[in-house]
Amino acid sequence: MGANLKEVRERIKSVSSTQQITRAMKMVSAAKLRRAQQAIQQMRPYSVKMNEMLKNIMSNIDPAEASTSFGVKREINNVLLVVVTSNRGLCGGFNSNVIKETLASIEAKYTAQKDAKKVTIMCIGKKGYDVFKKRSSEFNVIDTYINLFEDLSFNNISPVADEIMDGFTAGNYDAVEVIYQRFKNAAVQIPQAEQYLPVVTTLEDNSSHAADKKSKTSKADYIFEPNKKQLLEQLIPSILQNQFQKCLLDTHASEHGARMTAMDAATENAEELKKSLKISYNKARQEAITSEISEIVGGAAALEGS
Repeated sequence: MGANLKEVRERIKSVSSTQQITRAMKMVSAAKLRRAQQAIQQMRPYSVKMNEMLKNIMSNIDPAEASTSFGVKREINNVLLVVVTSNRGLCGGFNSNVIKETLASIEAKYTAQKDAKKVTIMCIGKKGYDVFKKRSSEFNVIDTYINLFEDLSFNNISPVADEIMDGFTAGNYDAVEVIYQRFKNAAVQIPQAEQYLPVVTTLEDNSSHAADKKSKTSKADYIFEPNKKQLLEQLIPSILQNQFQKCLLDTHASEHGARMTAMDAATENAEELKKSLKISYNKARQEAITSEISEIVGGAAALEGS
């Protein structure tokens, strides 16, 4: 009985220590989430408006007057998937959901390329790389930027976006998708596979209102200053760089939201487990006391009888 009591005491102590860790991690994630949420909330409206402007310009421009290599549609033989995960775990299903979305996208769109090993996966974040490096026989895996989350400044991110754009214009990739977690709130993160290149125009939007948009959209008579070609050469790379940074900031905020939620649930579960162990400990202790009293009473009765 004594050994059982000691075991329960050790378990209670272990659960209490774990609870202190999960509570501390929750507080750290909450503090980081505030900063990350502020960054994406400031970035998102600008990125969305810039992207809308790009789509409107691309859909209302005559290809004969001005064209861009970022909007060229080719037969898809080689594809690049940029998979954005976190560097650390303990954030629930955050990373596994991104990986599932990536594999689902490959199965749905690029099965033939997968068989020919023409799918290249650029891993941003160690967790995604840890999964896909084991499947290097199926995919080409790029591990150059797995530590990109250590510095999410525009100056650090834009060269990666430039490299992706250069690969597309050079013909190394016929399509580029970014798979990441879009931040909604601390408890909700939405896995997203977003077409990055070629640039999607408004008229090619796959949304449920695309037909209505197409029927109602008329060609706008924009006045371009400077000329269309110069504008597109400067505007499109800048918008794509901002769009790429938005995806990373979205994932960064989503990671801390997911970890805060997971650690909060772990703290509550530890509290429930600790209560259950204390009940078991009290029961075992009461049984031990009752057994000792019975032994004493029995011994006293035996002495009186003798």
